[in-house]
Amino acid sequence: MAQNEAIFPANRHALYDAHKYSPAIRSGDLLFVSGQVGARPDGTPEPDFARQVQLAFDSVLAVLQAAGCTLADVVDVTSFHTDPAQQMETFMAVRSRIIGEPPYPNWTAVGVTWLSGFDIEIKVIARVPEGR
Repeated sequence: MAQNEAIFPANRHALYDAHKYSPAIRSGDLLFVSGQVGARPDGTPEPDFARQVQLAFDSVLAVLQAAGCTLADVVDVTSFHTDPAQQMETFMAVRSRIIGEPPYPNWTAVGVTWLSGFDIEIKVIARVPEGR
């Protein structure tokens, strides 16, 4: 049976230690990336929403890279939004720049009331390529 392996990006931010969680867990050939937020290096929220979205995606990309994955390996995305009606246009503009060409991964957007001071959180599941 495969052992679970914690995956940490090179430039880990303070939230991982402060809240005691792993950025991702690899289990066999699957990578489960914890919800990533638009945090500054000290773990505080980025106040500019578009920049917060970019930083959240940057965190997702860094975790994927640490596991030997890219966005092309992502099969499922879940995004959490504190105010979807006001945020979706900006979120989609940033997402469109990052996500690339089809085939796109599955995506579920969820409206929530609280994200510990953040406005957006993104979690993904990826399949780790053979040999990594």
